[in-house]
Amino acid sequence: MRYEIHERDNDVSIFTAEADSFSTVVELALKRGLSLFRADLSHVNLAGANLFHADLRQADLSESNLSGANLNGANLSRSNLTHADLTKSNLYAADLTQAILIDTDFSNSDLSGSDLSGAKLTGANFTGSDTLGALIKRAA
Repeated sequence: MRYEIHERDNDVSIFTAEADSFSTVVELALKRGLSLFRADLSHVNLAGANLFHADLRQADLSESNLSGANLNGANLSRSNLTHADLTKSNLYAADLTQAILIDTDFSNSDLSGSDLSGAKLTGANFTGSDTLGALIKRAA
């Protein structure tokens, strides 16, 4: 099946590929060194995806399933993760500065060493998460 990753707020295609799932297309784009800056990844299933060191700045990941995803070192600054499922995800040293994390589920995730400065955390669930060394200043 053919999948396309579009830029949020318009219909510009960032990447297109044939694959068995949207998650595979996202991983392929990252393996090719593409930035997913401002990508529209809302309402998609990225459970278990390898997004290691991904550039997801200002991406829309709202209502997406990222449970069990590897986001180690990913840049998610100013991204929208409202109502996203990040249970059991690896967000070690991830940049979540000024991200919108309203009602985001981080339960049982590794957020150690991550930066959540200035993030909107209303209703976010951190039950059972490792936040050792996480920077959470000016967060609301």
